Formats: sequence, C-alpha cells, structure tokens
Amino acid sequence: MRIAVFRALQLGDLLVAVPALRSLRAGYPDAEITLISLPWAATFARRFGRYVDRFVPFPGFPGLAEIRPQPGGTERFLAEQRAEQYDLVIQMHGNGSVSNRVVRALAGARTAGYYEGERPDWLDIAAPYPSGPEVRRNLGLIRLLGCPERGIDLEFPLTSADQREAASLLTGLPRPLIGLHPGARSPARRWPAEHFATAANLLARRHGGTMVLTGTQEEASLVDHVARLLEGPAVSLAGRTSLGGLAAVIVRLDLFLSNSTGPAHIADAVHTPSVIAWGAADPERWAPLDTTLHRVVRYPTGCAPCGHWVCPIDHPCLRLLEPAQVAAAADTILDAGVAVCNA
Repeated sequence: MRIAVFRALQLGDLLVAVPALRSLRAGYPDAEITLISLPWAATFARRFGRYVDRFVPFPGFPGLAEIRPQPGGTERFLAEQRAEQYDLVIQMHGNGSVSNRVVRALAGARTAGYYEGERPDWLDIAAPYPSGPEVRRNLGLIRLLGCPERGIDLEFPLTSADQREAASLLTGLPRPLIGLHPGARSPARRWPAEHFATAANLLARRHGGTMVLTGTQEEASLVDHVARLLEGPAVSLAGRTSLGGLAAVIVRLDLFLSNSTGPAHIADAVHTPSVIAWGAADPERWAPLDTTLHRVVRYPTGCAPCGHWVCPIDHPCLRLLEPAQVAAAADTILDAGVAVCNA
C-alpha cells in the first residue's frame, strides 16, 4: 500500500505530528509512507525513517502561504505525484480550506482529512476540523483510519554525530547550563532581547552556571545582542549547529528558555525542562502537554491569541511580560532539580 501524508509546514509543526506518524506506521506497518512537505524537511524525513519511507518536496500551491509557487512547478509536481498512484492521501495541513484542494489534485484512490463548513463529497474519510492541542488533533485524524494510538509524546532521535557535535561545544562549561533561544520566525513570537537578558541575569545571580545561546545564522545579530547584555559566563552557538546538533545541545541543558518556536518543541521532544515566553500563538493548540516539565508564561491581553505575523499594536502580550515572571518559573524548575542531563 502506498500512503502520502501532506503537511508542508515548519519544524514545530512536524514535530507535533510525530505521534500521528507513529500511529500511522503502527496501523500500516508494511505500507510505503511518503511525506510531502517543504524542501527543508528532507532532513526531518531522513531522521524519522522508522515512520517515513519517502520524501517529496512541495513546491507550493495557490492560496497556501508557506511557500510561493514557482512558474510551472506546481503543475509538474502534481503530474509527477498523480503518476505515483497513491492508495491513500492524508491531508494533515490545517483545516483543509486550501490544503484539501492539494490533496484532491494528487488523485489518490482514497483521501482523508479534516474540513470546515460543508464536507467535500470526494473526501472519503473525514471529520470537521476540531479544536484542542495540535498533537491530539493530528492523532484524531489518524484514528479515523483505524490506527492504534502509540502515545502522545514527541520524539527526536539523535545520532552519534549529533552527540559528538554537542559535546564539542559544551564540554567543560560550568553547570547549570541554561539555554536561551531569543529568536523566532515570526516577530509576533519574539520576547524582547532585553527581557531575555534580564531574566538570564536574574537566573545567573541565583544559580551561576553558563548561558548557552542558540539560534540560526540569520539570528546571530539578535543572539549577539542578548549576549552583550549578559553579566555571567555565556557561549553563543548561533549558526554553529546542525539541526541534530542543536537537539543534542538541548538534551544536555538543565533548562531551556525560549520563545514559542521550533526549538521549544525540540526541548519537549528530548524531555529537557523548559520555560516558554508565550506571545501571539494559541497555547491551547501549541503549548507542550507536559505542564510539569514545561512552563508557559504569558501576559494576558484581550487580543491574544492572534494570527498576526507582525503585531499592529507593538506586541503588548510580550512587551508587558516581565522578566521576573519568567525567571520565577525557571527558578521553580531549577530548584526542583527536575532536569535529567545526558552529558
């Protein structure tokens, strides 16, 4: 049997889909499962080879914001995928308002997915788009196929190369190791850099140790800005880690302080305690389910959650979130000693 799963999204979106992919594999152990996603996710698919057999890069589709279609690219993609003659195509990309059209165009023998409004008559296995945590939403879709649930925990397999990369960056640093991740793709999810630094300095005065700053190469200037404001020992790893190396760094930390972004989901997946400065995203949908190991700290506003990429009213949900509040949540975790480090 040949199954295609369409989920053309970012790192955190794919990590919260892992329990659903795990369930799908349990229900169809001998199937060839293809993940259709954004080009960056080729490395993700290789890492999760126990659940995904093939990867196909998605070139975009009119109406989907995740990637701008290139001339002729979508038509070639659809023709090639129709030729694959999938037995089942699963739409695991949002509420289906646009993504169901992608799935229909793939022309699988059967289709499955959520929908809003009137059910499309060509969607063979379907349910109204539910509310609630994204992990459970994805699992609910796979449950419609009769697959057994295999737990709700996220996961992120680490290789020996990942572990060596992290060890080379962290060996000898004074503990506790406290991660700081001040970046996020969306400006509406970035706690101010000065707030990150203030919270980190509060933690350093009480706990000592080393601040380990993480981020992409594109976020290096932001990370450097935070680093310059720190009072104690710190090391910047911005642009210095692979994705697997970043996960292996996070698993060695005593605490990870982050915005609501992909690496926060990595901390969830590798069971590193975390505190998340929460902004515009919907915590009911995206926050970690383990509220003992992971703490979400928010400033309540009447406008959050929202879908803005850039806040039109100067980010009050993040700007008014005090560093002392975030540091207090981190203190609770560090004082309890709930971290299990694999250094």
